[in-house]
Amino acid sequence: MRDIERQLQGYRLTTTEILYHMPDHPGLLQSFILQKFDQAPSFPVLRKFLTFWEREIDGRIHSVRVAAKGLISPVEMRFANGDFRLH
Repeated sequence: MRDIERQLQGYRLTTTEILYHMPDHPGLLQSFILQKFDQAPSFPVLRKFLTFWEREIDGRIHSVRVAAKGLISPVEMRFANGDFRLH
């Protein structure tokens, strides 16, 4: 499916920051950024990724922050001040 089709179906550009404990140094946190198209508020793509992370990656997750923005939104309309003449 193309990106524009996903957006029309309600997908939004979602940026996720995952802080996780480094496997070799659990006292240190590392940051991982993930950017995908996903559906708010359930975020099925992110949930699938986090399930994969918990199952396959050694770094234990500390916290997850999510920001989502719809790229297709109503256009703001404003009237121009002026007089336009066509010949």
